[in-house]
Amino acid sequence: MAAAAYRHLYQGKRWYRLRYKQLQKDPLCCFCADRGVVRPAAVVDHIKAHRGNEDLFFDADNLQSLCKHCHDSIKQQMEKSGVARGCDESGMPLDPNHHWGSYARSAK
Repeated sequence: MAAAAYRHLYQGKRWYRLRYKQLQKDPLCCFCADRGVVRPAAVVDHIKAHRGNEDLFFDADNLQSLCKHCHDSIKQQMEKSGVARGCDESGMPLDPNHHWGSYARSAK
């Protein structure tokens, strides 16, 4: 389904209310927070791509707060490749599914 086919979902009051509630609940970017950076969120992102599925689109548990930079870079890259690149200040991968991260978790 083309993106324009479900663009109307972003126009209604239901979405604006849901977006507002998400930003009130989590006003900081969750990707930045994972790296120890405090940055206000400006975008409400769907964790799992909805592809026009209204149940998934309006599911509050499928939302996360991101800054514009993380949404337009890290999140887009994750959707295209399935992997988040980069590491935190300790050198551990940002992607919890990365094999180095699983080694560090099992060593604890």
